[in-house]
Parts: sequence; C-alpha cells; structure tokens
Amino acid sequence: MADAQTALKQTPLHATHLGHKARMVPFGGWDMPVEYSGITDEHMAVRTRAGLFDVSHMGEIEIAGADALAAVQHLSSNDASRLAVGQIQYSALTTPEGTFVDDLLVYRMADDHFLLVVNASNIEKDYAWIRTQVQGFADAPAVNTSSRYALLALQGPVAAEVLQTLTAVPLEEMKYYWFAPGEIAGVRGTISRTGYTGEDGFEVFVPPAQAAHVWQAILRAGAEAGVVPAGLGARDTLRLESSMRLFGNDMDETTTVLEAGLGWIVGWKKADFTGADVLREQKANGVSRTLVGLEMTDRAIARHGYPVVVDGVSVGTVTSGTQTPFLKKAIAMAYVPTDLAPADREVHVEVRGRLAAARIVPMPFYKRPRS
Repeated sequence: MADAQTALKQTPLHATHLGHKARMVPFGGWDMPVEYSGITDEHMAVRTRAGLFDVSHMGEIEIAGADALAAVQHLSSNDASRLAVGQIQYSALTTPEGTFVDDLLVYRMADDHFLLVVNASNIEKDYAWIRTQVQGFADAPAVNTSSRYALLALQGPVAAEVLQTLTAVPLEEMKYYWFAPGEIAGVRGTISRTGYTGEDGFEVFVPPAQAAHVWQAILRAGAEAGVVPAGLGARDTLRLESSMRLFGNDMDETTTVLEAGLGWIVGWKKADFTGADVLREQKANGVSRTLVGLEMTDRAIARHGYPVVVDGVSVGTVTSGTQTPFLKKAIAMAYVPTDLAPADREVHVEVRGRLAAARIVPMPFYKRPRS
C-alpha cells in the first residue's frame, strides 16, 4: 500500500518550502508548510512588517461566454453585475437551502469572463457543483483552470512598498478588492489587493513554472524590511483575529449565509439565485442561531468543537479558537441561539471537562489601523 504522504498533492513551491526548512503537514489533500520560524514569529511579522504565503493550493474555476454573468448570478450569493472589469467580490456558492457549498472570490476578468477562486479541499466538489449549475445556460462553460496558476500572498504593512520594487503596476492606486495584470519580477501575472489576514496585502497569480523565481524575488526584495515566509499556522491565527470565517469550521453545508453573519455577501436586490427563497425568509424573520465572538475571561483556550454552556446547559459549539499572538487573548467564534448573542453576555466553554468563563464580544476582534 502506498504511503499516505505520497498521495498528497504538492504546490509548485514544495521544494522551495523544504529548502526553507518548513514544517510540512497534510492540509486539504496537499502537503503544505504550517510554519517556518514559528507561528507566533510569522504572525507578528505579518502584523508589523509582512509575511509571504504560498496559497497555490487554492482552486481556480473560470466561466466565460455570453451567458457567463447570468450563470454566476445564479450560482453565487453576491451580485456580480455590480462588478466592473478588474474588480473582485467575496461571495458564496449556495445550496437551495441557503447553506454553503463553499465561500469564494469572484474576479471579473472581462464583461463575459469570470474567475472563481475556491478553497483547496473543495476544488473537485465545487467544480462538479458549478458544472451542474451552469447546465441551463447556453453559453457559459465552466473550466477548472487550477493547474494554470500558482498563487502567492504578500501580507502586511510593508507589502505594497516591497512588491512595488518588483512591478510597474501602480499598487498605491489599486483599491482593495481590485486587480490588474502586469509583470512581477519579470514574470507575467496578475496582482490583486486581497488577502486572508486582516492586513493590507496582495495576492499574485503567476504561471507555476515561475512561482519559485517570484517567491525568491519577493523575499530578497523584502529582506531589509523584515519580510519572512509564513505558513498555514499563522494564516489561521491571523484570519481568526480578524474574524474571517474558515469553511469547514465556521461554515459548511449545514450553516446558512445569514447564520454565519455574512448577510453582506448576499445581493438582495438581484433576481432569483440558488438558495434565495430561504435566505430572504431568514432575513425577514430572523435566524434561530448565529455566529458570535468569544473572549475567554478564564485562563483557557476554546478549541473547535468545544461546547458553549449557559446555566449548565450546552447551547452551542465553538467553531474556531486560539490564543492570539498579537492581541494576546484567547478568542473564539461559536454558534449560539440568537437570543443569547448580545455582546457582553457571560457564558462558559467546556474545556477538557472544566467550565471556563468567557464573554460574547463584537467582531472583528482585530481591525488594522488605517493611515
């Protein structure tokens, strides 16, 4: 029987990570770097300087043709008609029940061409779902183009300054959630002002064969500014500090977009879309449970799956939790009944058989300073 490790997929930067002495772990079917110099060190680098992530495991699915906009409108929650060419939006692939097939970014490449960036562990599932959803449209073929792209994310306060030394694309003019084609370290690609850390930053699409060249060029350009390679461990603690949801933890096929507190990614004024009836009913009448932020007031860390307890009764479940390197607090997200959701309510989390005190707090836990 083949060793399980040999079955893991590898990004184009796999050998580069090994060269950087990264600690590798299985993630979503991929062999990925979880840390290089340490999760806390990498987390703090992103908050104060910048970190460089390999996110080439993410999937890319393209829909193009005369009916591409209509197809994207049908299968995703947000209103893609509001996108200009060169603009991006956060959205969801929704089931008829208004729950998540996945969350994704929608890039409008041209009037009739969209790029959907989906989660690594969901690529095949999402592609099958999308192909089924677009069957009713005469000219909107969907193609899984994930193998055409490597994706690097440079995140942190000095990201624009460092990346600008490698490209002629005017980064300071690029607005958040916009993108532009251009060369990066002499390699033709696409730069988007997006990320999953709560910091300013950029994600760079380049051909897989040139990924290692661009990776090393960014690290060299950022060496004096203290840019470091960063792994999935820091990516997770950074996104949690910023209250960014993680598919499979904070939302899945059992949670609706409104329960996850993401009503802002629904195009309420657009015509019918998959799951619209359920979501509109929930908007009108409310949801029975909702995702809230927790801050531990006892010395304990709430982890995924731990029960949330009120008056001795389990009322919900922690979806994500950690001790944050930057805020230096134990924080978590959890689903609780809506009537228990107001901020400052005292609750408990069952941590290894012991009840630890916590309180419900507003999200996001961290918001980057604006200059």
